[in-house]
Amino acid sequence: MSDKVVTQRSFGAEIWGTVSRFSDSLAVRLGNSVLLAGRLAMGLIFFQSGAAKLGALSAFSTSLSNRGVPFSQFWGPVGAISEFVGGTAIILGLGTRWAAILIVIFVIAASGISHRYWEFVEPATRRLQEGQFYKNLAIIGGALFLFVCGAGRFSLDAMLSRRR
Repeated sequence: MSDKVVTQRSFGAEIWGTVSRFSDSLAVRLGNSVLLAGRLAMGLIFFQSGAAKLGALSAFSTSLSNRGVPFSQFWGPVGAISEFVGGTAIILGLGTRWAAILIVIFVIAASGISHRYWEFVEPATRRLQEGQFYKNLAIIGGALFLFVCGAGRFSLDAMLSRRR
């Protein structure tokens, strides 16, 4: 191997090491703020959507029935309340890990009920539902990260744990 190739590899490794150290230190300094921003972004989706469903519960339950969900008059309120309470808890950082798991379960159910893209023949509708399905998969991933990381310092969970 020539000296030029070794030097280029060393230079690349040096740059990567510098970038890596910088991003790690940035994550440590901003971690709690980023967790708060992420909780607000994720929680708002579910808070808003859950509130809308609670405001039109009959219509939501009917939409579930139209999709073939049995006992939709029972599952409609369960879904709307789960979404609203889960979103609220994530925003506040209260019972965050439990709320994250609740949201994972809700999103899995919602994806299976509403975004079965493989059942659509018309290309535009199929692409739309496929996008919604994979967006939900990303939300599940974010909720799992929230479950592992917790709410962070700027949360009711942290405030309550400091009082113990």
